[in-house]
Amino acid sequence: MQRAHAQQVHAQQRASTTPYQQHQQMLWEAEHARRAAERAAEADERERKRLYVEARSARVAAANANLQSQLDELDTLLQTTLDIDDHIDLERLKKKASYPQFQPGELGMPLRAPDWRRFAPPEPKALGKMFGGEARYQQLLTEAEQAFEKAKAKYAAAEAAREQRLAQARRKYERHCQQLDAQVASHNTEIDQFGAALAAAEPNAVVKYFGLVLGNSVYPDDFPQRYRLAYIPDSRLIVVEYLLPTVDVVPKIQEYRYIKVRDEVQVTARPADDTHRRYADVITQVALRTVHELFEADRTRLVETIVFNGIVETTHPGTGQSVRPCLVTLRTSRDSFTAINLGKVLPAACLRHLRATMSTRPEDLVEVRPVLEFDVVDKRFVDEVDVLADLDQRANLLTMSRAEFEKVIRDLFGRLGLETRTTRAAPEGGVDFVAFDPRPIFGGKVVIQARRHRGPMDVSAVRDLFGTVLGEGATKGILVTTSGYGPESFEFASGKPLELIDGSNLLHLLAEHAEVRARIDTHES
Repeated sequence: MQRAHAQQVHAQQRASTTPYQQHQQMLWEAEHARRAAERAAEADERERKRLYVEARSARVAAANANLQSQLDELDTLLQTTLDIDDHIDLERLKKKASYPQFQPGELGMPLRAPDWRRFAPPEPKALGKMFGGEARYQQLLTEAEQAFEKAKAKYAAAEAAREQRLAQARRKYERHCQQLDAQVASHNTEIDQFGAALAAAEPNAVVKYFGLVLGNSVYPDDFPQRYRLAYIPDSRLIVVEYLLPTVDVVPKIQEYRYIKVRDEVQVTARPADDTHRRYADVITQVALRTVHELFEADRTRLVETIVFNGIVETTHPGTGQSVRPCLVTLRTSRDSFTAINLGKVLPAACLRHLRATMSTRPEDLVEVRPVLEFDVVDKRFVDEVDVLADLDQRANLLTMSRAEFEKVIRDLFGRLGLETRTTRAAPEGGVDFVAFDPRPIFGGKVVIQARRHRGPMDVSAVRDLFGTVLGEGATKGILVTTSGYGPESFEFASGKPLELIDGSNLLHLLAEHAEVRARIDTHES
């Protein structure tokens, strides 16, 4: 009623105004509507700009969060592996046969037998019997019985065929299950054989096992995660050549900033010092992490000493040539390394404690000399020699005469630039030399002891060499053996002017520098 009254009043007012007043009223209403539309458009534009700024800011925040996530991954490379058990339980690698359910489909459903009720003719009623219906019924009954017998025969044949096809399907299913059993049994037999070879410390099995260990280690996606392994059973020594990421693994951008007034994203580059520091830290953590994972995965003490060489494959910016410099190298024993609490160390300080050698400028590819070259101990080098046609003609260092062995060792170090003279014969057909390195500054007297040995050298031989070096006033001592060394020998030699050369190293040096193809066969009498 109020609305109707207001409309009536408004109509009366319009009726009482002049056409000019009505025109002015319409103009005012139009202007009012236009201003309202402009205010609405301005509000929409402000909202659009607000949402745009929020979206740009959110993208910049997400980019910064991604940068921080990458840095966090790099900073915790070592910590993330400490809570993980790196041992591989071979029993868990075995499989159990899992059979699909036998589903014969329609073959599994018996056919429906003929029902006499569908064949039997209706019996005649009393009136029908009176007018000859009985004879007709007997005829129909005979025909129905004949048809029923034919249907039963057809059913019997079809059911027999179905059961035959069902039996064939079941035999096929059972053959498939037997194949699955055979595959699982073959796989499990391989695991058992691998376990037996591993327990026997066969080099190939040891290398394969520790390769699985390193393959299970989860690194950021842009890490190459490639490596080579070599194992020396006599010394229970494993050498790892690990491919490190390049300096590009450290994000070049430090921060993204959104400048609202200019509607642009400003990029702040990471300072070079911070990039270099972080890259060196990455290399340090990878070295410690790899050694930790190998020792932790070894519960049967197959390995007592680990040599780690961290290399990088890249193009040298100064020459444009492909290079593979070694950026970090270390040798450590199980007892020394496992005594370290990795959860509380500073990685760089830990490397110094282990007497590792680290590149002074890894970002510039300044290389270091590996404590032990991988190719020296890589069994593939020996295999390459073993397939030569003159395999049986290669001299066995263990069966040479003392004079022949002395000449081989003398010629080798002569080729390496040392002037040697024999001082005395040594036990086990070995020989001792005093050599002179003619180089200025780095040269001087060198004591060389060569021992033909069939088992790992005892640390006492290394101690004797050091005593001789001190007694002779020599600058360096070199111990050469046809076998290997234990961790105590490496521990004693660490930090001293001593160099230990094992059998594999000796064969490599002879082939590389003296052009002598020799072998070390402990089974030959």
